[in-house]
Amino acid sequence: MHARSGRTVRDLRRENRTAVLRRLYFDGPMSRLALGPATGLSSGSVSNVVAELVAEGLVEEAGSVDSAGGRPRTLLRISSGSGFMIGVDIGETRIRIELFDLALTELARTERPLASSGPRTARYDVDLVVAHLREGIAEVLRSAEVPAELLLGVGVGVPGIVARTPEDGAVVHGQTVGWDAVPLERLLRESVELPASVPYWIDNGAKTLGQAEMWFGAGRGARSAVVVLFGSGVGACVVTDPMGPGRALEWGHLTVRVRGRRCRCGSQGCLEAYAGAEALLERWREAGGRPPEGADEETALTAMLAAAYPADTATPPDATALAVLEETAEFLGAGFADLINLFQPERILVGGWAGLQLGARFLETVTGYAREYALRYPASRTGIGLGTLGPEAVTVGAALLPLVDFFAQGGRRPETEPTPPSPAWQTALRDRVSS
Repeated sequence: MHARSGRTVRDLRRENRTAVLRRLYFDGPMSRLALGPATGLSSGSVSNVVAELVAEGLVEEAGSVDSAGGRPRTLLRISSGSGFMIGVDIGETRIRIELFDLALTELARTERPLASSGPRTARYDVDLVVAHLREGIAEVLRSAEVPAELLLGVGVGVPGIVARTPEDGAVVHGQTVGWDAVPLERLLRESVELPASVPYWIDNGAKTLGQAEMWFGAGRGARSAVVVLFGSGVGACVVTDPMGPGRALEWGHLTVRVRGRRCRCGSQGCLEAYAGAEALLERWREAGGRPPEGADEETALTAMLAAAYPADTATPPDATALAVLEETAEFLGAGFADLINLFQPERILVGGWAGLQLGARFLETVTGYAREYALRYPASRTGIGLGTLGPEAVTVGAALLPLVDFFAQGGRRPETEPTPPSPAWQTALRDRVSS
């Protein structure tokens, strides 16, 4: 049966369920009466949708509030134990795997370090990465005692461009890590022991960072934003719909100096060749600095910042480290100016482990250069700040990928609908989490 708009009755029911689930997720607990104007649905539609969701275990009662002259109104919320997501961050120094419930409470985590020395292609050996994911996914499920059948999906943030093919699903083109058309989704399906109905959502790590910051971090409330990810390399995500997934940008490979430094992508003069943590440490070393021997990038960058900005005001700063960082601030400011001129965002947000370290020291300087190089009008309307979700934001955003689809499908699991967990099982899980 089709509605007048061409949508089927099934489509309308799914959209109504999506509207209720999203409103409860972001603004709950809420009463049935409040859900009407919040979703634009009639009271009858709200009652029908809520009854379905409660029966399926997706929504539960959460106490009551007094009403003016009537009976107390029952509050409703998403049942956190009715579904679970796994988020994965394939980063520069480690692979982080986390298991979350629907409330994004972390239930279990594991980290698998990647080699800090040797060829980059060896560090990102595809078979090694897939093995880390296979073992890590099994570990977090086992640790939290969560049945794999209750997974809404596995979200994975990766370095590089993600394309999709009918045969292999998500295929990763990660030029800087030596990944040339790696069929990562197919490899995971063949290797990881999960039910066939559990979907994989694989996307650029900057995009998953943007998703997290827009939903729960410094981007919340903004109509548009560019979220930049600083780690060993540099990436960005532009978001023009606060509820949408955003679009990944290879911003780190914007040319900032013609015939400049060789970038790890093979080109010359890329922003990443000057501002990524790996390049930053190389430039310090070339200028005569001494990063700690054998240290990973995170430790070495911390040492560089400590040398340039000593905690003891009586200690003079390391002139070499300070000069390299000041030059980097100008490169970043010019890169931010390009983002402002191209996209005119309401906000630019800085995240990633290196971005949070660097931003805490010289974001004000970077902002000054950005306003100097950008057109005055859009620059005056763009706020620049740090992300608020910390270095784990990529993993959180990856876990949101299956959740976004779950809501878009009206809270229906793909292919098969497992039996909802019993209330006793949900209560036992919450008790374990709170303890």
